[in-house]
Amino acid sequence: MTETVRLTVGQAVVRFLANQWTERDGERQRFFAGCFGIFGHGNVAGLGQALLEYGDELPYRAARNEQAMVHAAVGYARTHDRLRAFACTTSVGPGATNMVTGAALATINRIPVLLLPGDVFATRVANPVLQELEDPRSYDVSVNDCFKPVSRFWDRINRPEQLPSALLAAMRVLTDPAETGAVTLALPQDVQAEAHDWPVELFAERVWRVARPVPEPALVEEAAALLRGAERPLIVAGGGAIYSRATEALRAFAEATGIPVAETQAGKGTLAWDHPASVGAIGATGTTAANALAREADVVLGVGTRYSDFTTGSRSVFARPGVRFVNLNVAVPDAVKHAGLPLTADARAGLEALRSAMAGHTVAASYRDEIAERVARWNEAVDRAYAPSGGALPVQPEIIGIVNEISGPRDVVVCAAGSMPGDLHKLWRTRDPKGYHVEYGYSCMGYEIAGGLGVKLAAPDREVFVMVGDGSYLMMAQELVTAVADGIKLVVVLVQNHGFASIGNLSESVGAQRLGTRFELPGDLAANAAALGADVLRATTAEEFRTALVKARDSAHTTVVHVETDTSTGSPDSEAWWDVPVAEVSTLDSTTQARARYEENRKSQRPLI
Repeated sequence: MTETVRLTVGQAVVRFLANQWTERDGERQRFFAGCFGIFGHGNVAGLGQALLEYGDELPYRAARNEQAMVHAAVGYARTHDRLRAFACTTSVGPGATNMVTGAALATINRIPVLLLPGDVFATRVANPVLQELEDPRSYDVSVNDCFKPVSRFWDRINRPEQLPSALLAAMRVLTDPAETGAVTLALPQDVQAEAHDWPVELFAERVWRVARPVPEPALVEEAAALLRGAERPLIVAGGGAIYSRATEALRAFAEATGIPVAETQAGKGTLAWDHPASVGAIGATGTTAANALAREADVVLGVGTRYSDFTTGSRSVFARPGVRFVNLNVAVPDAVKHAGLPLTADARAGLEALRSAMAGHTVAASYRDEIAERVARWNEAVDRAYAPSGGALPVQPEIIGIVNEISGPRDVVVCAAGSMPGDLHKLWRTRDPKGYHVEYGYSCMGYEIAGGLGVKLAAPDREVFVMVGDGSYLMMAQELVTAVADGIKLVVVLVQNHGFASIGNLSESVGAQRLGTRFELPGDLAANAAALGADVLRATTAEEFRTALVKARDSAHTTVVHVETDTSTGSPDSEAWWDVPVAEVSTLDSTTQARARYEENRKSQRPLI
């Protein structure tokens, strides 16, 4: 007879999650570090009670905003290369729907996070309950159906018997590098508190082995032949190269073959910035070196990249007629993009196989010389951007340079939205694969402080420098309270530039004359940060900022360094384009001129499949 244990559904969820482990390359670790939660009537008596009773198995962490706690979970999982994660629980209603943005961010960036929103009564005995969406077409719809399009797996647990299969399916998706993202299990509040006799084996320790699938040998030979025959090959390294811990394999491959490596936002840090094969960022926010090489590349080896529009310059960067793509990716949909030769495999395993197949081959000396010359010119441009501007206020590239200088080789810079991610992608000199953490899959304003909190929880031995503009700070600063209350030290660089600088520039470029993108703050954001419990330092000059940043770095407390900036000078031009359509007809001269420029730029686009 099967041995059973009587637990509520909430208790069963907690005990199951506490016993899930991952293993890769012999390294074994508990998958769930804990559960973030904000409680309401939809989860306090179920999961809330369970987390109290079994908190020694699955630690609970408080948060101040539902979206923010998902961002913190994403920051944590990304820092752990998707081998560890957090669960997040909320009540039904606004608590649940506040998590939808976080779910979209996790899924787009392919980062595992488990969402456990409460739901309305499965029995419908008390319906309509507080916060219930009444849909006249069906009583089986709740606000949690909003999670379906932004989750990689979704289920509603209307009966306890449904829970085991749902939990196992959730873990299958969360631990699959090709499928991972947000997973949502909607838990009706009456079902959470319902008791059931569960098989004891459900709560036994379970290890999910994260495999390294190898590429098809015939395809490896075909890819190697393409690369050997290329005169101007280029590697585009994406986030998958970092998550699979393939950076050493990539370095060895680049050194053996001489093929230069350009980096996406998620892939930045795959090589140290001063490695001879590193040509820096690629695409709309890229370096002139990488983009010039991309325009003439005849074979492109994509490693763990999904080729977003920023990476491809809206399909204008890879401009050479007949350019071929070899795509090394664990996810089939990405491996076949641009009609590429698909190497569907783990990035590290694939690079090792390619290196073996290309043994003895290297690019021409003239190509190596060109690479070095282009990189040297770009490095000079970065030096100029970092140099003192001489103005009354420092400019943003100067601020980035100071943070880059003051931070240590293993420290982490965190950013997400606005003008800074583009400047960081071009200018930041990475020294460690985990030293650059910019969320640009969703480019979600408000991610910065919450994401930085998750990074620090995952890497307490590293200093975490959160860089956030005033507009993004206004979106979501509440997790400063969490950082201070829990003693989690962050350095937050709050750049005051009086508006949405990135969208302001974009608005001007499309002839919209910065409508709605510039504002004068009636309040004091530094005072706001102090009110939330952070130590605050103010700076108006570059030297004041440098002094304040050193003090913040050396402090044991979360510190916000508030700095005013001059927005009149931007970063060096990437010499690449980003497709944002302009109104085709208008009575405004600014718009008609912008449309003319747009039509000219569109000529550079190529119909990559």
